[in-house]
Amino acid sequence: MTTKNTVRDIALDALLEILEHDRYSHIVVGRTLDKFRYLSRQERAFLKRLIEGTVECRIQEDYVIGQFSTVKIKKMKPVIRTILRMSVYQLFHMDSVPDSAVCNEAVKLAMSRGFSGLRGFVNGVLRNIARKKETVTWPDRSVQYSMPQWILDRWDRDCGKEACAAMLKAFSEPSGMTVRVVEGLEPEQVIRSLKEDGAAVTELWPDRRILRLDGVDQPDMLRAFQEGKIRIQDLSSALQGYAAGFKAGDTVIDVCGAPGGKAIHAAELVGPEGHVTVRDLSENKILLTEANIAQTGLSNLTAEVRDASRFAAEDEEACDVLICDLPCSGLGVIGRKPDIRYHASEEAIRDLAKLQRTILETVWKYVKHGGTLVYSTCTVTREENEDNRRWFLEHFPFEAVDITGRFGDGLKDATLKEGYVQLLPGAHPCDGFFIAVFRRI
Repeated sequence: MTTKNTVRDIALDALLEILEHDRYSHIVVGRTLDKFRYLSRQERAFLKRLIEGTVECRIQEDYVIGQFSTVKIKKMKPVIRTILRMSVYQLFHMDSVPDSAVCNEAVKLAMSRGFSGLRGFVNGVLRNIARKKETVTWPDRSVQYSMPQWILDRWDRDCGKEACAAMLKAFSEPSGMTVRVVEGLEPEQVIRSLKEDGAAVTELWPDRRILRLDGVDQPDMLRAFQEGKIRIQDLSSALQGYAAGFKAGDTVIDVCGAPGGKAIHAAELVGPEGHVTVRDLSENKILLTEANIAQTGLSNLTAEVRDASRFAAEDEEACDVLICDLPCSGLGVIGRKPDIRYHASEEAIRDLAKLQRTILETVWKYVKHGGTLVYSTCTVTREENEDNRRWFLEHFPFEAVDITGRFGDGLKDATLKEGYVQLLPGAHPCDGFFIAVFRRI
């Protein structure tokens, strides 16, 4: 049986990659869980939570350490800094782990990594925190929710303080896994199969086809996944597919589509008479996309390397629907990728908004007259969403499409404005996501 100390060793290596070498957390977590598939279900759950939680709560952890350590956190050895961060996360957020065990295992980690001389420092800081943790108070929302202040200020301004508070609460809660039942299948039988395999199933929207699964860390062990009856896809992403209004036989181009989730949904909706071409900038992304396509068995879907910012004359007026789910700041998926909050910046948001405009002014001619362009992002910023939507309508021969009827009762009417929707965590059971639909005149 693998010990928790070994699991903490694995977590420490992953956290050093993420926190000290600037690797993306979702990639590191996925690779780590895949590498250590032999761990028990309980150990894998502990490992995943410890890595993701430590990354998410870094601001809070650093604040606590700063209150009890005479050594500034920036002056610490990277290994010691990371051990303290992951230990503080356990002390404050993992009640099932005794404080004494947290301190003891931290000392063992320091010693095993060649820092025996600092074991007294690690032990002293953590035991002092453990004794006095009930007296710790958070000075502001930024520390309480480990969210950079500039993001809070932006959300207060753009979304309102109430919506900001709801997002913070939603991002701090477990997100679970969301799957979509393959189009054409009866959801009831799939739900029954998932429950028999031990998944806790919550039916989201629409028509019982989008499901949240809890208690699942290896989806490929589910019969429904093995049999190709479900796809891993967030509700927000699936809603984009329904907003597009695909028809049987449509020709579709997805210009920035890796790893292929939206294109796969589109291929199911247009049927065998239609065709979807999914593109992305790098060969590695397309290889991953092709692997995902191969798992589906769909024959009406192809992937290719293409730079969306470069015009392809052969594609002019070639598609009925153009999917433009464009590179963005990703602030809507912080719940799944907690380190995004630390990579984002106001400058990056401005640069991404410009890139989105560059791509849109390049690809709009691919749409047939009367055809549809769907613009979406997985973020919550005015510049990348509402401002770019307004700019597009002002500069190109398109009109807004009323998408209200395409969501049924799944969304509150108040969220649908002038042919677009801004999904907000806390208000909706999904990632933060923006969808706007246009028709070429």
